[in-house]
Amino acid sequence: MLCVLALEEHGVTPENGPILVTGASGGVGSTAVAILCEIRFEVTASTGRLDETDYLKDLGASSVIDRGELGEENPRPLQKTLWAGVVDAVGSHTLANAIAQTNANGCVAACGLAQGPGLPTSVMPFILRGVTLAGVNSVHVPFARRKMAWDRMATDLDANKLEQMTEVVGLNDAIGVAEKILQGQIRGRVVWT
Repeated sequence: MLCVLALEEHGVTPENGPILVTGASGGVGSTAVAILCEIRFEVTASTGRLDETDYLKDLGASSVIDRGELGEENPRPLQKTLWAGVVDAVGSHTLANAIAQTNANGCVAACGLAQGPGLPTSVMPFILRGVTLAGVNSVHVPFARRKMAWDRMATDLDANKLEQMTEVVGLNDAIGVAEKILQGQIRGRVVWT
């Protein structure tokens, strides 16, 4: 929700065009897809797990692309513009390519580094297109902003979609589930009971 707030605060609206969500089958990505679609954005979901295409479309994504389209190094700092905004949970080359493909005056909300912490890009998208890179963290968030995010989630995250993206497991299953997490075989969120 904090990434969605960042996009909205930087003037991104459904009328501006589609939103890219990277790491879309993970917890942050799934939540972003569901919320953005609920508030009428057109969403393209990028994932390394194309077997989750039906899941992502059920959350509302209008299209699903393979992460390979964004995950490789591209020497061009400006690429064809495709996105009004981006929610990036991946970082590295994926983030650099997403920035290079963002429309003029668009916003990229970066909140993850699954691919790595580097950002191999230049200042060109920022100064030639006016792209904003908004760093989003969920740790050092003031109470008022946290409350705003929770209030918005209560209205903008469909309860059925939340249930669809959540797996509840017991502590006895912790080791097996942890192995699946490390192998990238979990979608959405895992809640331990």
